[in-house]
Formats: sequence, C-alpha cells, structure tokens
Amino acid sequence: MGTPQRVLLAPWALLAVVALQLAGASHVIHWSLEAEAAPPPSVPASIVSPLLKTGYHFQPPRNWINDPNAPMYYKGWYHLFYQYNPKGAVWGNIVWAHSVSRDLINWIALEPAIYPSIPSDQFGCWSGSATLLPDGTPAITYTGISRSDINYQVQNVAFPKNASDPLLREWVKPAELNPIAVPEGGINATQFRDPTTAWYADGHWRMLVGGVRGGARGLAFVYRSRDFRRWRRARKPLHSAATGMWECPDFFPVSGAGLENGLDTSEAGPKYVLKNSLDLTRYDYYTVGSYDRRRDRYVPDDPAGDERRRRYDYGNFYASKTFYDPAKRRRVLLGWANESDSVPDDKAKGWAGIHAIPRKIWLDPSGKQLLQWPVEEVEKLRGKPVSVAGKVVKPGQHFEVTGLATYQVSTAVNSL
Repeated sequence: MGTPQRVLLAPWALLAVVALQLAGASHVIHWSLEAEAAPPPSVPASIVSPLLKTGYHFQPPRNWINDPNAPMYYKGWYHLFYQYNPKGAVWGNIVWAHSVSRDLINWIALEPAIYPSIPSDQFGCWSGSATLLPDGTPAITYTGISRSDINYQVQNVAFPKNASDPLLREWVKPAELNPIAVPEGGINATQFRDPTTAWYADGHWRMLVGGVRGGARGLAFVYRSRDFRRWRRARKPLHSAATGMWECPDFFPVSGAGLENGLDTSEAGPKYVLKNSLDLTRYDYYTVGSYDRRRDRYVPDDPAGDERRRRYDYGNFYASKTFYDPAKRRRVLLGWANESDSVPDDKAKGWAGIHAIPRKIWLDPSGKQLLQWPVEEVEKLRGKPVSVAGKVVKPGQHFEVTGLATYQVSTAVNSL
C-alpha cells in the first residue's frame, strides 16, 4: 500500500506522537448502473493516475457527481441521494443516484431513486431535500425541469412506494399533486429551485425555495401547507439580501451556545442558521439569527452578516446540505467539492467531483458562529497506530516516525 511516509516535526518540546494509518472507505457499486466509458485518449499519467482519486471521501467509481440531496437517517440506515450523470464525467443527464450506509463511511449503491418520469420533471430532476412526516414516512421535495426550451423550474414531491422498506428503493410521484409549486407572481422561472427540508409549526408545514429578485437580490421563498400535499406561497420571503441568486438554501435550529446536541428541523431552537449557496460566486455562506414563527421571518444577529458572509469552508465546498441524525442527536453537514480539472481531462479520467467528509456542526460558546468536526465514524478508517513517546525535539531538529506504509496519515502531537 505505498511507500513508508515520514512525519517530520520541528517544534522544541518533549513530545508524544501517535500516527495512524488510514484505510480506504468503501462504496459498493452495482456496475449495471455505471455507463460503459470509451477507452480514454492518451493523456498524461498525472491526470488519470488512480493515486489522484480519493480513498475515503464519498464518490462513485466513475462519472459526474454534484450536489448532495435529501440526506436522512431511516430505519437504521443513512441515506444519501446525489446529483449524478450515469452517462459520463460532465454535467448532464442528471438523476438522483442513491446510496445507503450504516456508518456514513462505507456505502452501498442502489438503483437511482428519482429520475425524469412525469411532465413536471421530464427534462431534469434537480436538487431537493427530505422531510420525515409525523408518522415517520419520508417525503422528498425536489426541483423538476418541465420545458425543453428553457430551464423552467417547478417543485415536486415524491413518497416511498413501500415505507416499510428500510432501503427506500422505489419512489412514486403522485400525478394529482405535482407540481406542488410553480413560478407564478413574477418569480423568475429559471431561478427558482432547491426546496429545503420542511418544518412544522402552528398547524402548518413550511419549506423554502431559493430564488432571486431583480437579478441581484437573493431570497428564500416561504411555502406553507397543512397536509404536505398542497402548498401556497407566503406573501413575503423568509429573508433576502443583495447577494445574487440563492441556490440550495438550508434552514435549521441549533441548540444553545456551546451545546453540541442537534435539533430536529421542526424543533424550536434558541437560534437558527440560514445557509445559502451563491450562484454568482460559487460558495456557501451562512448567518446565525432569530426566527419569528408567527411571521415566518428570519433576522440575522449580525446586521452585516449577509455582507460579511461567514463560510462553512473557505476551500472548494458548495451546495451543502445538513440533516438531523436522531440516532446520535447531532446535525450533520455534507457538501460537494468540484475539482479544477478541465472538461477534456475529466472525460479522460472518467470521473468528476467528490463529497466532503461528513461533519458534525453546532453553535460555538459565543453563539456567533458554528463549530464543526468530522463525524466520529471517520475514526473507523484508522489502521495500526505507531507511537513515539518521550522524544525531545530541539529547535531546528527533525525526526522520522517509521513503521508506516500508507498514503494517508492522521497525526496527533501532544506537548508534555
């Protein structure tokens, strides 16, 4: 598994070092779901080398992947749906691929869950979310493209064909319900997408849909329903800001400052988080604030929060989605990391895009921002530890930790 790795340390102190080899996560694939790619053209090894492919981030073995959709925990399984092109390594032909896991690390791919099949999604099935109804049945809301001449966007709902199936392998889209929301009343039909997980309060369900007004003001439309079947748009948005189009909005409560337990989306929290993905700049930002349930209005604690634009991640991290994990009472964050390779290079290597490692998130002790940490299950990737104790390292010195044979190392250093 590769050549031995050196862990070089240069502080002066008495140190205890523990280095852990990292094993690869798994994603078991039904190969019939994967398109048969033509042999790649002659390209440099630096482009197509398998060593450049991640070992433990979520990623199918080939083809294009982007937004995580509708993550949830259901009957002992974690479910992840995601935007996927089964026919190639570029964006297009998008379906909702579907994988399940017991631990958020090792995944099994199932048949695609949502794909074009009704008039209101016949030209595309774009991003959306999952909501657990009071009886425990999940519902998926998602954006469909209903016209061939433009990306005319409407919102749809789907329910499991068999809610007793813990793997949720089949979904139905009731013809009498879809679409559940259309771009009326002056809404830009090509900038109207990505419904959120819904929450329940005062006899109504609410969900958000991202949009833009006047070409420059991003906003989150509020839709209400008594039965999760028929929806009406509220007169005013939850919130808006001069940021450009809001994609993939996410809205959820958090526990008090410094408390790590997550809250179900329908629970009332002392604070709320509104996250939006900016179509113009291609990054996510969030604010922490207060939510008035009676008026369905959100106000950031920092009046300049929409200008300062605090981010989950200052790297390549977009279209993020959180979900509440009742099994461990935590809120988990997932996100898409697109890569910087060119389209020809993506075609040559046969894959494009990964998902970041899932992270637990909670409000920091100041109550002003979120903290995050990789989910504890990541530690399952650790192999045999190699320890060095009582080593004195003086200024300018280095020493090698031997006994490792891996491409990835997790290192913990303690000054004694």
